[in-house]
Amino acid sequence: MFEILLDTFIDSIRILPFLFVTYLIIEYIEYKSSDKLIYQLKKYGVAGGALLGSFPQCGFSVAAANLYTNKVISVGTLIAVFISTSDEAIPVILANSGSLDTVLKLIAVKIVIAVIAGLIADKVFYKFFEDESRADGSRQQVRFHECHDGHTEILRSALSHTVHIYFFIVITMLMMNVAIYFIGEENLSRVLLSDSILQPAVAALIGFIPNCASSIIITQLYLSGSLSFGSAIAGLSTGAGVGLIVLLKDNKNMKKNLKILFYIYIISFAAGSLIQAFV
Repeated sequence: MFEILLDTFIDSIRILPFLFVTYLIIEYIEYKSSDKLIYQLKKYGVAGGALLGSFPQCGFSVAAANLYTNKVISVGTLIAVFISTSDEAIPVILANSGSLDTVLKLIAVKIVIAVIAGLIADKVFYKFFEDESRADGSRQQVRFHECHDGHTEILRSALSHTVHIYFFIVITMLMMNVAIYFIGEENLSRVLLSDSILQPAVAALIGFIPNCASSIIITQLYLSGSLSFGSAIAGLSTGAGVGLIVLLKDNKNMKKNLKILFYIYIISFAAGSLIQAFV
């Protein structure tokens, strides 16, 4: 058990400086550009939502949920943002492996899924959603930094986010190492339904956990080889982070909220299953 704790500490401490640098860059870009980017979200609809949602952290999912509740963007744009959002996956991948190719592939695939899902929601299933949230051109007060715990100063916010996410990474890595030690790699793969069509379904459910824990768990499992790329896509496509909480809290039409979550789950599961089967 001591070896497990030591290995977890060593592996996690190595990624800490990379994690901080990544968040420092993200916070700087977000601090300088958030207002302009939200304007683009309202102007370019589904395509803009898919592109902006792919930006690391949950800021745009929070903004999108707020804009949708205020009937500024369509349900398709909201769905595109939610699906393209990966919460903490990108910083975790970069900090763990530094694999830019993996990050770019993840972003590209999720953007494509987000655009298709958003357009279908607006153009085909608009009656299903009974969408009343067409852009009205009004100026709304948008909460953008809700997922940053109120921090506005770049260095402090980056440090706070790094410590917060690092804690979840350590817990996740420790749980995985303990599971592998006591259960065994083969048995653990069986529990996680490796190579099963059900794995994307389970991963998509995990993604609905409305905080950074879900994206960290899914990303760590993918990096360790316990989840397929398709399952990781399924789980990260449902993982809109704090945006889900904002939608459920601010939008009083719970029936419509459930329809949105159901639609996102079906799209994420289907996309993850297709990728797992053919890629």
